[in-house]
Amino acid sequence: KGRILKEDVQSWVKTRLAAAPASAATALPSIPEVDFAAFGPVETVALSNFQKATVGNMLRSWLNVPHVTQFDFADVTDLEAFRSGLKPEMQQRNNKLTPLAFLLVAVARALREHPRFNASLHPDGAQLVFKQYVHVGIAVDTPQGLAVPVIRDVNTKSMWELAAEARELAEKARNRKLKLIDMQGSCFTISSLGNIGGEGFTPIVNAPEVAILGVSKLAVRPVWSGTEFLPRKTLPLSLSYDHRVINGADAGQFMSSLVAMLADIRRLLL
Repeated sequence: KGRILKEDVQSWVKTRLAAAPASAATALPSIPEVDFAAFGPVETVALSNFQKATVGNMLRSWLNVPHVTQFDFADVTDLEAFRSGLKPEMQQRNNKLTPLAFLLVAVARALREHPRFNASLHPDGAQLVFKQYVHVGIAVDTPQGLAVPVIRDVNTKSMWELAAEARELAEKARNRKLKLIDMQGSCFTISSLGNIGGEGFTPIVNAPEVAILGVSKLAVRPVWSGTEFLPRKTLPLSLSYDHRVINGADAGQFMSSLVAMLADIRRLLL
């Protein structure tokens, strides 16, 4: 009588599945196209090749890496006091020591202490590749989009050298003078929002790396000393990691090491 029966639906589904390619069942549904001009004036601007590359890289990383993000605060009151005391030497050297330089040294030490963070999952998914070098990418915001130049052998360089190299690479990035090799080979990435703001964010792992550290805006917060609340300068940290390689305990230990070193930079000498 023209009714659609259960058997009709089952037959239709079998026909569709038989005709569809194997990957169609797991393919991401496309976002419907919308005519935005129907709602008001619009302007369409083509993405640059650099921006297209970033889009592709971020999409691959997000789809292939099971992300987990852990948050913490580092008490950098003493670090900032020490850094402030170095201003005369900074002027003499014509080299500014930013918090990034301290982060680079601390991250390099943490990567050596926790080697799973300095590894990559082999393409066969059955092996880990442990790197015997420590190259760290630093995310730089440029007019053309996000660039991630790489500082090589961070664990072998002084803080002054790291500060100068980070500034030089950032300038190259903003002036579009980076070479392809300048953005290759990183083991770990630091993405800092600096003074832009925010108390935390979830950075996307830059695969085939297995972790990335997000750094938000330094701010004064009340910290309990055991007897009273004290105003302390704290730095919000966000550690995103690949859960196929790193579990929660690994991440907790890595973050604890990093926070301890930033809270007392004398630990960097141990």
